[in-house]
Amino acid sequence: MHKNRFSKVGYILAIAGSAIGLGNIWKFPYITGANGGGAFVLVFLLAVFSIGISIFLAEIILGKIVKKDAVTTFETLAPKNHKYLKYIGFSFITGVLIISFYPIVIAWILHYIVLSFESLPNSVSSAESYFNNYISFSLASQIFYFSLVFFSIAFIISKGIKEGIEKLNNSLIPALFLIFLFMLLYSFTLDGFSKAFTFMFYPDFENFNTSSILVAVGHAFFCLSVGVATILTYSSSISDDTHILKATVFVVIMDILTAFVSGLIIFSIIFSADASPDKGAGLVFITLPAIFYEMGAAGTVFAIAFFIALAFAAITSAVSMVEPAVMYLIERRGFKRLKATLTICISAYILGLVAILSMSNEFSTYLSFAGKNIFDILDFLTSAILMPLGGIAIALFVGYIMDKEQVKNALKPYMGEILFACWLFVLRYLTPIFIFALMLKEIGILNF
Repeated sequence: MHKNRFSKVGYILAIAGSAIGLGNIWKFPYITGANGGGAFVLVFLLAVFSIGISIFLAEIILGKIVKKDAVTTFETLAPKNHKYLKYIGFSFITGVLIISFYPIVIAWILHYIVLSFESLPNSVSSAESYFNNYISFSLASQIFYFSLVFFSIAFIISKGIKEGIEKLNNSLIPALFLIFLFMLLYSFTLDGFSKAFTFMFYPDFENFNTSSILVAVGHAFFCLSVGVATILTYSSSISDDTHILKATVFVVIMDILTAFVSGLIIFSIIFSADASPDKGAGLVFITLPAIFYEMGAAGTVFAIAFFIALAFAAITSAVSMVEPAVMYLIERRGFKRLKATLTICISAYILGLVAILSMSNEFSTYLSFAGKNIFDILDFLTSAILMPLGGIAIALFVGYIMDKEQVKNALKPYMGEILFACWLFVLRYLTPIFIFALMLKEIGILNF
Protein backbone atom coordinates (compact mmCIF):
# COMPACT_ATOMS: atom_id res chain seq x y z
CA MET A 1 0.00 0.00 0.00
CA HIS A 2 1.35 3.43 -0.97
CA LYS A 3 2.48 5.43 2.03
CA ASN A 4 0.22 8.35 1.06
CA ARG A 5 -2.88 6.21 0.50
CA PHE A 6 -5.46 4.95 2.97
CA SER A 7 -6.12 1.23 3.22
CA LYS A 8 -9.79 0.32 2.64
CA VAL A 9 -10.50 -0.07 6.34
CA GLY A 10 -8.35 2.94 7.17
CA TYR A 11 -10.34 5.14 4.77
CA ILE A 12 -13.71 4.04 6.18
CA LEU A 13 -12.58 4.64 9.77
CA ALA A 14 -11.02 7.99 8.80
CA ILE A 15 -14.20 9.38 7.22
CA ALA A 16 -16.20 7.85 10.07
CA GLY A 17 -13.88 9.63 12.50
CA SER A 18 -14.46 12.88 10.67
CA ALA A 19 -18.24 12.46 10.68
CA ILE A 20 -18.65 11.16 14.25
CA GLY A 21 -18.17 14.22 16.42
CA LEU A 22 -19.62 16.02 19.42
CA GLY A 23 -22.82 16.88 17.55
CA ASN A 24 -23.78 13.20 17.39
CA ILE A 25 -23.30 12.74 21.10
CA TRP A 26 -24.62 15.87 22.77
CA LYS A 27 -26.88 17.49 20.18
CA PHE A 28 -28.74 14.71 18.38
CA PRO A 29 -30.36 13.13 21.46
CA TYR A 30 -31.86 16.41 22.60
CA ILE A 31 -33.16 17.59 19.22
CA THR A 32 -34.73 14.16 18.71
CA GLY A 33 -36.71 14.35 21.93
CA ALA A 34 -37.62 18.01 21.43
CA ASN A 35 -38.85 17.50 17.85
CA GLY A 36 -41.19 14.55 18.06
CA GLY A 37 -39.05 11.53 18.92
CA GLY A 38 -39.76 8.72 16.47
CA ALA A 39 -41.37 11.07 13.93
CA PHE A 40 -38.19 13.15 13.89
CA VAL A 41 -35.99 10.03 13.64
CA LEU A 42 -37.86 8.89 10.52
CA VAL A 43 -37.40 12.28 8.82
CA PHE A 44 -33.76 12.40 9.93
CA LEU A 45 -33.08 8.96 8.45
CA LEU A 46 -34.81 9.98 5.21
CA ALA A 47 -32.72 13.17 5.10
CA VAL A 48 -29.46 11.32 5.77
CA PHE A 49 -30.07 8.66 3.12
CA SER A 50 -31.09 11.24 0.51
CA ILE A 51 -29.64 14.73 1.02
CA GLY A 52 -26.80 13.67 3.32
CA ILE A 53 -25.58 10.81 1.14
CA SER A 54 -26.02 12.83 -2.07
CA ILE A 55 -23.53 15.50 -1.07
CA PHE A 56 -21.29 13.02 0.75
CA LEU A 57 -20.91 10.99 -2.47
CA ALA A 58 -20.39 14.20 -4.45
CA GLU A 59 -17.38 15.06 -2.29
CA ILE A 60 -16.03 11.53 -2.54
CA ILE A 61 -16.06 11.41 -6.34
CA LEU A 62 -14.46 14.86 -6.55
CA GLY A 63 -11.55 13.59 -4.50
CA LYS A 64 -11.38 10.18 -6.19
CA ILE A 65 -11.34 11.55 -9.76
CA VAL A 66 -8.58 14.15 -9.38
CA LYS A 67 -6.65 12.82 -6.34
CA LYS A 68 -5.37 16.29 -5.48
CA ASP A 69 -6.06 19.08 -2.98
CA ALA A 70 -9.48 20.77 -3.04
CA VAL A 71 -8.45 23.88 -5.02
CA THR A 72 -6.70 21.83 -7.73
CA THR A 73 -9.70 19.50 -7.86
CA PHE A 74 -12.19 22.23 -8.70
CA GLU A 75 -9.73 23.93 -11.07
CA THR A 76 -9.17 20.66 -12.95
CA LEU A 77 -12.85 19.75 -13.26
CA ALA A 78 -14.15 23.24 -14.08
CA PRO A 79 -14.84 24.14 -17.74
CA LYS A 80 -11.98 25.98 -19.50
CA ASN A 81 -13.56 29.42 -19.20
CA HIS A 82 -14.60 28.96 -15.57
CA LYS A 83 -11.33 28.32 -13.76
CA TYR A 84 -12.41 30.82 -11.10
CA LEU A 85 -14.51 27.96 -9.73
CA LYS A 86 -11.29 26.73 -8.11
CA TYR A 87 -12.17 29.13 -5.28
CA ILE A 88 -14.86 26.67 -4.14
CA GLY A 89 -11.90 24.60 -2.97
CA PHE A 90 -11.04 27.28 -0.44
CA SER A 91 -13.97 26.00 1.61
CA PHE A 92 -11.18 24.30 3.59
CA ILE A 93 -10.77 27.69 5.33
CA THR A 94 -14.01 26.85 7.18
CA GLY A 95 -12.22 23.84 8.67
CA VAL A 96 -9.33 26.04 9.81
CA LEU A 97 -11.82 28.36 11.56
CA ILE A 98 -13.55 25.39 13.18
CA ILE A 99 -10.24 24.01 14.41
CA SER A 100 -9.58 27.30 16.19
CA PHE A 101 -12.52 26.89 18.62
CA TYR A 102 -13.40 23.16 18.50
CA PRO A 103 -10.27 22.21 20.53
CA ILE A 104 -11.49 24.57 23.27
CA VAL A 105 -14.38 22.17 23.87
CA ILE A 106 -11.94 19.24 23.75
CA ALA A 107 -9.86 21.10 26.37
CA TRP A 108 -12.93 21.29 28.63
CA ILE A 109 -13.48 17.55 28.11
CA LEU A 110 -9.88 16.74 29.09
CA HIS A 111 -10.28 18.85 32.22
CA TYR A 112 -13.45 16.94 33.13
CA ILE A 113 -11.66 13.60 32.64
CA VAL A 114 -9.18 14.70 35.31
CA LEU A 115 -12.00 16.11 37.44
CA SER A 116 -13.80 12.74 37.26
CA PHE A 117 -10.82 11.12 38.99
CA GLU A 118 -10.94 13.75 41.74
CA SER A 119 -14.43 14.97 42.66
CA LEU A 120 -17.32 15.99 40.44
CA PRO A 121 -19.79 18.75 41.49
CA ASN A 122 -22.45 17.34 43.85
CA SER A 123 -25.51 19.11 42.39
CA VAL A 124 -26.73 20.72 39.17
CA SER A 125 -26.45 24.20 40.66
CA SER A 126 -22.88 23.62 41.84
CA ALA A 127 -22.01 22.00 38.49
CA GLU A 128 -23.36 25.05 36.66
CA SER A 129 -21.43 27.39 38.93
CA TYR A 130 -18.26 25.33 38.52
CA PHE A 131 -18.48 25.24 34.71
CA ASN A 132 -19.20 28.97 34.39
CA ASN A 133 -16.35 29.82 36.76
CA TYR A 134 -13.99 27.51 34.91
CA ILE A 135 -14.69 29.24 31.59
CA SER A 136 -14.55 32.73 33.09
CA PHE A 137 -11.60 32.48 35.46
CA SER A 138 -9.47 29.37 34.81
CA LEU A 139 -7.48 30.71 31.87
CA ALA A 140 -4.24 28.88 32.72
CA SER A 141 -5.98 25.49 32.89
CA GLN A 142 -7.91 26.04 29.65
CA ILE A 143 -4.81 27.21 27.79
CA PHE A 144 -2.82 24.22 29.08
CA TYR A 145 -5.36 21.65 27.84
CA PHE A 146 -5.99 23.65 24.65
CA SER A 147 -2.24 23.64 23.93
CA LEU A 148 -2.07 19.90 24.63
CA VAL A 149 -4.88 19.29 22.14
CA PHE A 150 -3.18 21.38 19.46
CA PHE A 151 0.16 19.68 20.01
CA SER A 152 -1.56 16.30 19.58
CA ILE A 153 -3.37 17.41 16.40
CA ALA A 154 -0.17 18.85 14.90
CA PHE A 155 1.80 15.71 15.74
CA ILE A 156 -0.81 13.39 14.16
CA ILE A 157 -1.14 15.49 10.98
CA SER A 158 2.63 15.83 10.63
CA LYS A 159 2.95 12.02 10.49
CA GLY A 160 0.88 11.91 7.27
CA ILE A 161 -2.03 9.88 5.94
CA LYS A 162 -0.89 6.34 6.82
CA GLU A 163 1.23 6.87 9.91
CA GLY A 164 -0.81 9.69 11.40
CA ILE A 165 -4.48 9.96 10.42
CA GLU A 166 -5.10 6.28 9.63
CA LYS A 167 -3.37 4.98 12.77
CA LEU A 168 -5.30 7.46 14.93
CA ASN A 169 -8.70 6.43 13.57
CA ASN A 170 -7.85 2.71 13.50
CA SER A 171 -7.25 2.95 17.25
CA LEU A 172 -9.79 5.50 18.49
CA ILE A 173 -12.93 4.63 16.49
CA PRO A 174 -13.06 0.95 17.62
CA ALA A 175 -12.20 2.11 21.15
CA LEU A 176 -15.05 4.64 21.01
CA PHE A 177 -17.53 1.93 20.03
CA LEU A 178 -16.30 -0.42 22.73
CA ILE A 179 -16.75 2.27 25.39
CA PHE A 180 -20.24 3.03 24.08
CA LEU A 181 -21.12 -0.66 24.08
CA PHE A 182 -20.06 -0.95 27.72
CA MET A 183 -22.09 2.15 28.64
CA LEU A 184 -25.13 0.96 26.67
CA LEU A 185 -25.12 -2.42 28.41
CA TYR A 186 -24.99 -0.67 31.77
CA SER A 187 -27.80 1.72 30.79
CA PHE A 188 -30.05 -1.32 30.17
CA THR A 189 -30.01 -1.86 33.93
CA LEU A 190 -31.13 1.68 34.78
CA ASP A 191 -34.73 2.57 35.62
CA GLY A 192 -34.74 5.38 33.07
CA PHE A 193 -33.91 3.24 30.03
CA SER A 194 -37.50 2.61 28.91
CA LYS A 195 -38.36 6.29 29.33
CA ALA A 196 -35.23 7.25 27.36
CA PHE A 197 -36.25 4.89 24.55
CA THR A 198 -39.75 6.39 24.47
CA PHE A 199 -38.40 9.96 24.61
CA MET A 200 -36.20 9.36 21.57
CA PHE A 201 -38.17 6.95 19.41
CA TYR A 202 -41.89 7.14 20.20
CA PRO A 203 -43.61 9.36 17.59
CA ASP A 204 -44.82 12.54 19.28
CA PHE A 205 -46.61 14.54 16.60
CA GLU A 206 -47.46 17.37 18.99
CA ASN A 207 -43.78 18.36 19.03
CA PHE A 208 -43.20 17.62 15.35
CA ASN A 209 -43.80 20.49 12.94
CA THR A 210 -42.44 22.11 9.77
CA SER A 211 -39.44 23.45 11.63
CA SER A 212 -38.60 19.91 12.78
CA ILE A 213 -38.10 18.86 9.15
CA LEU A 214 -35.44 21.54 8.66
CA VAL A 215 -33.80 20.62 11.97
CA ALA A 216 -33.60 17.00 10.76
CA VAL A 217 -32.11 18.05 7.42
CA GLY A 218 -29.67 20.32 9.21
CA HIS A 219 -28.38 17.57 11.44
CA ALA A 220 -28.20 15.16 8.48
CA PHE A 221 -25.96 17.74 6.79
CA PHE A 222 -23.77 18.74 9.72
CA CYS A 223 -23.26 15.24 11.16
CA LEU A 224 -21.55 14.00 7.97
CA SER A 225 -18.76 16.59 7.99
CA VAL A 226 -19.52 17.84 4.46
CA GLY A 227 -18.99 21.32 3.03
CA VAL A 228 -15.46 21.83 4.38
CA ALA A 229 -13.50 19.74 1.80
CA THR A 230 -12.59 17.09 4.38
CA ILE A 231 -14.34 14.16 2.67
CA LEU A 232 -12.99 15.35 -0.69
CA THR A 233 -9.43 15.50 0.70
CA TYR A 234 -9.59 12.12 2.42
CA SER A 235 -11.08 10.59 -0.75
CA SER A 236 -8.13 11.81 -2.82
CA SER A 237 -6.02 9.33 -0.85
CA ILE A 238 -8.09 6.17 -1.26
CA SER A 239 -7.07 3.01 -3.09
CA ASP A 240 -8.63 2.54 -6.53
CA ASP A 241 -10.49 -0.62 -5.54
CA THR A 242 -12.39 1.04 -2.67
CA HIS A 243 -16.16 0.55 -3.09
CA ILE A 244 -17.23 4.12 -2.37
CA LEU A 245 -20.98 3.43 -2.11
CA LYS A 246 -20.50 0.63 0.42
CA ALA A 247 -18.02 2.80 2.34
CA THR A 248 -20.50 5.68 2.37
CA VAL A 249 -23.41 3.58 3.60
CA PHE A 250 -21.21 1.96 6.26
CA VAL A 251 -20.02 5.35 7.55
CA VAL A 252 -23.57 6.74 7.59
CA ILE A 253 -24.80 3.72 9.57
CA MET A 254 -21.91 4.09 12.05
CA ASP A 255 -22.74 7.78 12.38
CA ILE A 256 -26.43 7.11 13.01
CA LEU A 257 -25.74 4.31 15.49
CA THR A 258 -23.41 6.57 17.47
CA ALA A 259 -26.14 9.20 17.72
CA PHE A 260 -28.83 6.67 18.73
CA VAL A 261 -26.67 4.85 21.28
CA SER A 262 -25.37 8.06 22.88
CA GLY A 263 -28.94 9.28 23.20
CA LEU A 264 -30.10 6.10 24.93
CA ILE A 265 -27.12 6.21 27.29
CA ILE A 266 -27.43 9.90 28.19
CA PHE A 267 -31.18 9.95 28.70
CA SER A 268 -31.22 6.64 30.61
CA ILE A 269 -28.93 8.35 33.11
CA ILE A 270 -30.90 11.60 33.13
CA PHE A 271 -34.33 10.02 33.54
CA SER A 272 -33.06 7.59 36.19
CA ALA A 273 -32.10 10.67 38.22
CA ASP A 274 -35.46 12.41 37.51
CA ALA A 275 -33.54 15.25 35.85
CA SER A 276 -34.71 17.37 32.90
CA PRO A 277 -33.25 16.93 29.41
CA ASP A 278 -30.92 19.71 28.38
CA LYS A 279 -28.79 20.32 25.31
CA GLY A 280 -25.25 21.16 24.29
CA ALA A 281 -22.63 22.17 26.81
CA GLY A 282 -25.24 22.34 29.58
CA LEU A 283 -26.01 18.64 29.15
CA VAL A 284 -22.40 17.46 29.11
CA PHE A 285 -20.72 19.79 31.58
CA ILE A 286 -23.53 20.60 34.02
CA THR A 287 -26.38 18.06 34.13
CA LEU A 288 -24.42 14.83 33.64
CA PRO A 289 -21.49 15.53 36.03
CA ALA A 290 -23.96 16.17 38.88
CA ILE A 291 -25.77 12.91 38.10
CA PHE A 292 -22.49 11.01 37.87
CA TYR A 293 -21.68 12.28 41.36
CA GLU A 294 -24.99 10.96 42.71
CA MET A 295 -24.24 7.52 41.21
CA GLY A 296 -21.23 7.06 43.52
CA ALA A 297 -18.39 4.75 42.43
CA ALA A 298 -20.30 3.57 39.35
CA GLY A 299 -20.80 7.21 38.40
CA THR A 300 -17.06 7.85 38.59
CA VAL A 301 -16.34 4.97 36.21
CA PHE A 302 -19.17 6.09 33.94
CA ALA A 303 -17.94 9.72 33.94
CA ILE A 304 -14.39 8.73 33.03
CA ALA A 305 -15.61 6.43 30.23
CA PHE A 306 -18.05 9.04 28.93
CA PHE A 307 -15.56 11.91 28.76
CA ILE A 308 -12.87 9.70 27.22
CA ALA A 309 -15.37 8.65 24.54
CA LEU A 310 -16.21 12.30 23.93
CA ALA A 311 -12.51 13.13 23.61
CA PHE A 312 -11.98 10.29 21.10
CA ALA A 313 -14.92 11.44 18.95
CA ALA A 314 -13.79 15.06 19.08
CA ILE A 315 -10.09 14.54 18.31
CA THR A 316 -10.74 12.45 15.17
CA SER A 317 -13.09 15.17 13.88
CA ALA A 318 -10.58 17.89 14.76
CA VAL A 319 -7.75 16.21 12.84
CA SER A 320 -9.96 15.91 9.75
CA MET A 321 -10.55 19.67 9.72
CA VAL A 322 -6.83 20.41 9.39
CA GLU A 323 -5.82 18.01 6.61
CA PRO A 324 -7.50 19.84 3.64
CA ALA A 325 -5.60 23.07 4.38
CA VAL A 326 -2.36 21.16 4.93
CA MET A 327 -2.75 19.31 1.63
CA TYR A 328 -3.35 22.63 -0.16
CA LEU A 329 -0.10 24.08 1.19
CA ILE A 330 1.81 20.92 0.27
CA GLU A 331 0.47 20.52 -3.27
CA ARG A 332 -0.13 24.13 -4.35
CA ARG A 333 2.52 25.99 -2.37
CA GLY A 334 5.27 23.38 -2.17
CA PHE A 335 5.41 23.24 1.63
CA LYS A 336 6.88 20.24 3.40
CA ARG A 337 4.25 18.47 5.53
CA LEU A 338 5.72 19.64 8.84
CA LYS A 339 5.89 23.28 7.72
CA ALA A 340 2.34 23.12 6.33
CA THR A 341 1.05 21.55 9.56
CA LEU A 342 2.74 24.15 11.76
CA THR A 343 1.54 27.02 9.57
CA ILE A 344 -2.11 25.98 9.85
CA CYS A 345 -2.01 24.85 13.47
CA ILE A 346 -0.18 27.92 14.80
CA SER A 347 -2.58 30.25 12.95
CA ALA A 348 -5.62 28.43 14.33
CA TYR A 349 -4.01 28.18 17.77
CA ILE A 350 -3.58 31.96 18.04
CA LEU A 351 -7.19 32.54 16.99
CA GLY A 352 -8.27 29.91 19.51
CA LEU A 353 -6.40 31.68 22.31
CA VAL A 354 -8.32 34.85 21.48
CA ALA A 355 -11.57 32.84 21.61
CA ILE A 356 -10.66 31.52 25.08
CA LEU A 357 -9.89 35.03 26.28
CA SER A 358 -13.19 36.30 24.83
CA MET A 359 -15.11 34.05 27.27
CA SER A 360 -13.06 35.10 30.30
CA ASN A 361 -14.27 37.56 32.90
CA GLU A 362 -11.22 39.74 32.36
CA PHE A 363 -11.29 40.12 28.56
CA SER A 364 -14.89 39.40 27.46
CA THR A 365 -15.83 43.10 27.34
CA TYR A 366 -13.03 43.83 24.88
CA LEU A 367 -13.50 40.73 22.74
CA SER A 368 -17.27 40.73 22.26
CA PHE A 369 -19.13 42.24 19.34
CA ALA A 370 -22.89 42.65 18.90
CA GLY A 371 -23.46 40.61 22.05
CA LYS A 372 -21.33 37.66 20.89
CA ASN A 373 -17.84 36.72 22.05
CA ILE A 374 -15.22 35.45 19.57
CA PHE A 375 -16.02 31.80 20.37
CA ASP A 376 -19.73 32.31 19.57
CA ILE A 377 -18.93 34.36 16.46
CA LEU A 378 -16.67 31.62 15.07
CA ASP A 379 -19.29 28.97 15.85
CA PHE A 380 -22.06 31.00 14.15
CA LEU A 381 -19.94 31.96 11.13
CA THR A 382 -18.92 28.37 10.38
CA SER A 383 -22.17 26.50 11.12
CA ALA A 384 -24.73 29.06 9.93
CA ILE A 385 -22.96 30.50 6.88
CA LEU A 386 -19.73 28.90 5.65
CA MET A 387 -20.56 25.19 5.91
CA PRO A 388 -23.96 25.58 4.18
CA LEU A 389 -22.37 27.72 1.44
CA GLY A 390 -19.70 25.06 0.92
CA GLY A 391 -22.36 22.36 0.70
CA ILE A 392 -24.46 24.32 -1.81
CA ALA A 393 -21.39 25.07 -3.96
CA ILE A 394 -20.38 21.39 -4.09
CA ALA A 395 -23.93 20.27 -4.93
CA LEU A 396 -24.25 22.81 -7.76
CA PHE A 397 -20.76 22.10 -9.11
CA VAL A 398 -21.18 18.33 -9.31
CA GLY A 399 -24.87 18.53 -10.25
CA TYR A 400 -24.65 21.13 -13.00
CA ILE A 401 -21.10 22.18 -13.91
CA MET A 402 -19.14 18.93 -14.06
CA ASP A 403 -19.51 16.85 -17.19
CA LYS A 404 -22.45 14.52 -16.52
CA GLU A 405 -20.74 11.57 -18.20
CA GLN A 406 -17.69 12.04 -16.02
CA VAL A 407 -19.89 12.01 -12.92
CA LYS A 408 -21.80 9.00 -14.22
CA ASN A 409 -18.62 7.07 -15.00
CA ALA A 410 -17.33 7.76 -11.49
CA LEU A 411 -20.45 6.25 -9.92
CA LYS A 412 -21.47 3.67 -12.54
CA PRO A 413 -19.39 0.84 -11.04
CA TYR A 414 -21.29 1.26 -7.76
CA MET A 415 -24.91 2.01 -8.74
CA GLY A 416 -27.32 1.34 -11.61
CA GLU A 417 -29.04 3.82 -13.91
CA ILE A 418 -32.11 4.27 -11.72
CA LEU A 419 -30.18 4.81 -8.50
CA PHE A 420 -27.83 7.23 -10.27
CA ALA A 421 -30.78 9.21 -11.64
CA CYS A 422 -32.31 9.43 -8.14
CA TRP A 423 -28.97 10.53 -6.65
CA LEU A 424 -28.50 13.22 -9.32
CA PHE A 425 -32.07 14.51 -8.87
CA VAL A 426 -31.61 14.86 -5.11
CA LEU A 427 -28.20 16.52 -5.56
CA ARG A 428 -29.42 18.99 -8.18
CA TYR A 429 -32.76 20.01 -6.77
CA LEU A 430 -33.43 18.97 -3.17
CA THR A 431 -29.98 19.40 -1.63
CA PRO A 432 -29.31 23.06 -2.62
CA ILE A 433 -32.84 24.15 -1.72
CA PHE A 434 -32.88 22.49 1.69
CA ILE A 435 -29.37 23.62 2.61
CA PHE A 436 -30.17 27.19 1.54
CA ALA A 437 -33.35 27.11 3.64
CA LEU A 438 -31.26 25.75 6.51
CA MET A 439 -28.79 28.63 6.16
CA LEU A 440 -31.62 31.18 6.21
CA LYS A 441 -33.03 29.52 9.34
CA GLU A 442 -29.63 29.52 11.08
CA ILE A 443 -29.11 33.19 10.26
CA GLY A 444 -32.59 34.01 11.52
CA ILE A 445 -34.11 35.18 8.24
CA LEU A 446 -36.42 32.18 7.88
CA ASN A 447 -38.71 31.34 10.78
CA PHE A 448 -41.56 28.82 10.93
